[in-house]
Amino acid sequence: MKVTRKPAPKARTRPDRSDGREKREHLLRVATRLYAQNGFDRTTSKAICAAADTNMAAVNYHFGSKDALYAAVLIDAHAQLVNLDVLEAIAHSDGNPLARLRALLGQFLIRPADSEAPASLRVLVRELMAPSDHAPTLLRKAVLPKIRVMMHIVASVLDLPVEDPAVQRAMMFVVMPCIMMVIAPRELLRQALPALDADPELLLDEMTGYVAAGLDALARRNRPPLGSSAPPPAA
Repeated sequence: MKVTRKPAPKARTRPDRSDGREKREHLLRVATRLYAQNGFDRTTSKAICAAADTNMAAVNYHFGSKDALYAAVLIDAHAQLVNLDVLEAIAHSDGNPLARLRALLGQFLIRPADSEAPASLRVLVRELMAPSDHAPTLLRKAVLPKIRVMMHIVASVLDLPVEDPAVQRAMMFVVMPCIMMVIAPRELLRQALPALDADPELLLDEMTGYVAAGLDALARRNRPPLGSSAPPPAA
């Protein structure tokens, strides 16, 4: 008697998650470009979906709402400015505090020599100049975690506790000039100070030396005298 075997059932195929991630990423990039051009208030979900060549439900499907999409754009843009994982790697790297300081400054000073600021940076500048209701989300989810890591790097150079108020003041002196180097229009910067682009590594070396000297002066001013547990009185 001939036995006929039933064909094996076909394996079920799971939805391709990478395809969903790619669509979300594409939507994020398109939204970033439009927000950079027109701002949040003048950019509709309809315009984003049309530019991304996707259906009208895409924004809600991938992000939940237009507000959530904009918050994601801001957080992603800040990650392109400076990445938290990279900062943590610097903070926990071997070497002396000055080497970590140099690596921190390099995140701002050694950047692609594009003639035009990327759309992500233009979105951040717009948000800084005219903060929206999403600024607290950007601060909480992107800015503050990176500030905490950078403060540990600066505190190690100062040889002061990270909670010392002098560390916060030092952070301003260290990071603010670097941010200005990033957000300043590159072409205008080249015209005003053409030597800055001539040798980026030399610029980084000299910036590190300049900052280190300033931090050393701050440390000597704020470090308690020998035999004392209290900070010296302010001059």
